[in-house]
Amino acid sequence: MWFVFAAAAATCFGIRGILYQWTSQRPIERNLLLFGVYLSGTLIALGVNVFAGQPWGSGVIIGLLMGGFSFIANASMYKGYAVGKASIIALFTGLPPVIVVIAAYLLWGETLNLWQLLSFVVVILGLLLIKYSQDFKLGQLKGIQWGLLTMLFFGLTDLSSKQATLLGASTLPVLAVMYGTGATLFGTQWAINRLKVSRHTVRIAAAEVEGSVLDADTAPETVVVPVQWSNGKTLGWGMFVGISNIAGMVFLIPAFREGVTGIVSAISAMNVVFVLLYARFYLKEVISRREIMGLSLALAGIVLLRLLA
Repeated sequence: MWFVFAAAAATCFGIRGILYQWTSQRPIERNLLLFGVYLSGTLIALGVNVFAGQPWGSGVIIGLLMGGFSFIANASMYKGYAVGKASIIALFTGLPPVIVVIAAYLLWGETLNLWQLLSFVVVILGLLLIKYSQDFKLGQLKGIQWGLLTMLFFGLTDLSSKQATLLGASTLPVLAVMYGTGATLFGTQWAINRLKVSRHTVRIAAAEVEGSVLDADTAPETVVVPVQWSNGKTLGWGMFVGISNIAGMVFLIPAFREGVTGIVSAISAMNVVFVLLYARFYLKEVISRREIMGLSLALAGIVLLRLLA
């Protein structure tokens, strides 16, 4: 049954990745959007638990770590989709098992067999081919930077999720703490940024009142900026996207509870396939031969983790 849960989590996370990529290209306040994603998760977890009645044990404290790691991972993934290739960022969202399997061995003694080691070699070769592709531009290199952060902190989120199950934490309470933590972090970041913008606007208004006039030679060029989504629309869309996010976690935690950590992480990481197909057939992204080879090797490594580990 854990395999079915892991596969369902992969499907939900694939939908989340597509929605993130689509949204990242819109004139939208990122932190408010992600606040909505986590607020949605918090409300859903608390609301469902009213009927489920799952206990609030001491293990739910791990939700604080899960929320912090997930906060960084989701912010990095969203930023990566905004500045880099969707297919490349999607690849890194599929690689946390590399971190998870090694850390699970060090922390809990989950052994690495020959096939897992072989899988890691294949994945690393794929990453090297992608990284040193001659077709990469500066913007795509920035995308890789965000992709690496995404990979690291999604891996840490998986590890803390497993630790929560080892401590006997119930799924819905630990998710309520996790999403509540993430909502607090994103909400705080949004409020700080809004305060900075307000102060900047006040300074500009004060300068205009004082009659400050720019010389023609120093006046900035006119830039057409798309009309930003309203706060209400942004928050509402974020809460909609959040449904796919918490749905994935609801399936993932029971899978971690019953299955081997690294294999569950590898199966859930197959969500990358959904975003890669979206990038290729909907976004019409052109991928070089070396990138195709790197993507193929990295995906083959993930498949090996799933089938042969």
